[in-house]
Amino acid sequence: MDTGLLFQRNQQVVVNGMKSLVALVPSGIPQGSALEPLLFIYFINDMPEMVHSRIQMFADDTKNFRTVNNPEQAQLLQDDLGSLEEWSKLWQLRFNAENCNYAINA
Repeated sequence: MDTGLLFQRNQQVVVNGMKSLVALVPSGIPQGSALEPLLFIYFINDMPEMVHSRIQMFADDTKNFRTVNNPEQAQLLQDDLGSLEEWSKLWQLRFNAENCNYAINA
């Protein structure tokens, strides 16, 4: 597979005629291309196979969740988070930690 479009690309931002420095983009999907949605799905379609908890995905938003009532269930959730971290490293698609959160339902 030719990965020239997906890896080791450069990008530059232009705003009001002013150009930023050229920056290396280690991975990702070329935005604005006709293949963008298909390539993104190709990148992420194996993510649910990495976890045992429930996972919901919509566009670039992913939710991994499980009810935790005991230490064993907590460990399963932690193991899934570790698996997702490994997946993230493999595909070089990082999760935005600022957007990560958890909920406690009483």
